[in-house]
Amino acid sequence: MNKRFQDKVAVITGAAQGIGRRVAERMAEEGARLVLVDRSELVHELAHELVDVSPVLTLTADLEQFADCQRVMKAAVEHFGRLDILVNNVGGTIWAKPFEHYQAEEIEAEVRRSLFPTLWCCHAALPQMLEQGSGAIVNLSSVATRGVNRVPYGAAKGGVNALTACLAFETAERGIRVNATAPGGTEAPPRRIPRNAAEQSEQDKRWYQQIVDQTVSSSLMKRYGSIDEQAGAILFLASDDAAYITGVTLPVGGGDLG
Repeated sequence: MNKRFQDKVAVITGAAQGIGRRVAERMAEEGARLVLVDRSELVHELAHELVDVSPVLTLTADLEQFADCQRVMKAAVEHFGRLDILVNNVGGTIWAKPFEHYQAEEIEAEVRRSLFPTLWCCHAALPQMLEQGSGAIVNLSSVATRGVNRVPYGAAKGGVNALTACLAFETAERGIRVNATAPGGTEAPPRRIPRNAAEQSEQDKRWYQQIVDQTVSSSLMKRYGSIDEQAGAILFLASDDAAYITGVTLPVGGGDLG
């Protein structure tokens, strides 16, 4: 097994399920010391599963709040002594519908869910990385910056792209790399805690199917990707294999560039 992350300390947000969980599992296998964060108590299950593989600290936090982001980074440094990698995985579509059907509070909620956790966590992690003179940040964007029925989410992820590029400009000469992946459609196990618990109407289902159809159509490979295909790109950008790469948003959508 390649040990690209031997003894490196990595904070992974949204780690309880999906892509974040798989990134955590694979980083542990490659020697990372992990700080796994989620708003769900499910994240603590990973500590038990990975305890024989790698040192793990699990934390619950609402990363839409800056104070919680600061608390997480402080806990990481107090526990492991440093902070080498930050994977900002929190985000995701809450509603899926044409823009004219969104309510104002829904638009704000989408932006708060899919932009602010990344913005806040980058800001909270920077002091430690700057003090070290090193660090790698990988943000998760989305190819949905060009897509249907997710305008507020797409706008938030466009913000992630801009954040990635601008922060890379500011920090490259101080030893910090900042990149992003833009996942396309991804096959994943059913979410144990849904982003939107409301029962879907038949119209809601039709609008969501439009997203699926457009996503497959926009992919040159005409399929959804796997969680491992997404995790592989994230781990590459977080590793020293990408030591001369910064300010890049890498589409991982089977040829869909977003």
